[in-house]
Amino acid sequence: MRIEEVIGSAKTIGITGHVRPDGDCVGSCIGMYLYLKKVYPAARIDVFLQEIPKVYSFLTGTSDVNTSFETDVDSYDAFIVLDTGKGRTDGAEAFFDKAKIKINIDHHISNKEGTGDINYIYPEASSVCELCYEVMDPEVIDVDIAKALYTGMVTDTGVFKYSDTSQKTMEIAGKLITYGFEFDKLIDHVFFEKTYTQMQLLGRALLDSKLMLDGRLIVSSTDLKTLNEYNAKGSDLEGIVSQLKLTVGVGCALYAHQLSENEYKLSLRSDGSVNVAKVAESFGGGGHDRAAGITMQGDLEDIFAKVISKIEELMQ
Repeated sequence: MRIEEVIGSAKTIGITGHVRPDGDCVGSCIGMYLYLKKVYPAARIDVFLQEIPKVYSFLTGTSDVNTSFETDVDSYDAFIVLDTGKGRTDGAEAFFDKAKIKINIDHHISNKEGTGDINYIYPEASSVCELCYEVMDPEVIDVDIAKALYTGMVTDTGVFKYSDTSQKTMEIAGKLITYGFEFDKLIDHVFFEKTYTQMQLLGRALLDSKLMLDGRLIVSSTDLKTLNEYNAKGSDLEGIVSQLKLTVGVGCALYAHQLSENEYKLSLRSDGSVNVAKVAESFGGGGHDRAAGITMQGDLEDIFAKVISKIEELMQ
């Protein structure tokens, strides 16, 4: 499938991804935006996302993103939802529903049926950026598009370390670096480098962590008081759950950060001993076998008790 074959002669095109955009969401949306701008130079192309984490601001095109979710387009000729189904796209869901052509590209097993008229859903893919490359003409891709797609692949694979990294993943990554950018510096910037605030939050999460289930599960959290103390955002917490999972003997990591008085974002990582996608789906979340997320309301102790019980039930 080529994305331009599906879009046809569209004059207005919308693009969006999931709430609280991560590297794969940002990379795929920006990569697709830059690609379609080259294919459709006369078209109106809008990208709708919540605030993009600063770490990705080096990508060309991020300054064009519409974070207000306001538009004067009554009905887009084509609208593309990336890295999620339409239900987690904030204010863009209404634009998607009214669009003449609805396209959904995703790799989450929780969205395996897709929510568009045209669905390109492959749960075995490492990232949506990998899928975006597959629907693009390599001759149209340039260095800025390549950097965006590579960013998403790096972040969603843990620098090509997670289990969904395949031969195809590595082949596509290899093709992307031929467009000419310093991939080593990009990897350091988006994955390894941390601000002082991020290091402080990571340290506190590690100090507050607890081992459970005979050392097979590690649990930690960050409350609003701590976030406010550092004037931090959710994006400053990226990587904490993965660091927790590196603890010797641990098969699963559970990390929560507080969104509001009674709302928490939970992140889960696994070495394969428990399917965290099934854990997340039990509470209205989703993701992959080894990486998943949930947003839950209530008292944190009660939330942890429920989720930990499910982890224990499914853990091999």
